[in-house]
Amino acid sequence: MVKASSSSRIAVGVFGAPHGVRGELRLKSYTGDPVAIADYAPLTDETGERRFRIKSIRSIKDDMVVVAIEGVSDRDKAAALTRSEIFVTRDQLPPPDEDEFYHADLIGLNAINGEGVVFGRVTALHNFGAGDLLEITIPQQRETVLVPFTKVNVPNIQFEKDTITVIVPESVEGEEERNA
Repeated sequence: MVKASSSSRIAVGVFGAPHGVRGELRLKSYTGDPVAIADYAPLTDETGERRFRIKSIRSIKDDMVVVAIEGVSDRDKAAALTRSEIFVTRDQLPPPDEDEFYHADLIGLNAINGEGVVFGRVTALHNFGAGDLLEITIPQQRETVLVPFTKVNVPNIQFEKDTITVIVPESVEGEEERNA
């Protein structure tokens, strides 16, 4: 997560393919309850210039819903929105529970080692199916490392100091040693 101010935009979903011929389209919701995305207003594009109002919403499965958007009345208009992310401002979101974080709040934090020395910066958070991974950019080495976002590897986050303590594992289980 990028360090977010109250006016920063946070992605809450992404439009998918059209659903039928009347302008409905699929929407992958990033909210805890996928249908709750309709409770946020205004929903905008990344710049905040284009606004979207959900007229109706119904769940398909998991995090996927079908929505009707005000002003989108046919398949072609719906298709034009495919792969467009939708956003809210950070201050529209509820505060996270203890030990929960918005991705946007983590991105930009300085990564420090166990001795408190800054060695990089959090530049992204990924999840390829096996859990969240922090992407840490290490400028001195011109490389990035992926670190599991667990209590073992990330024992401390101090937002007031813009730091996150990161213990980089020496190796990943299942990796074979490479011969030089």
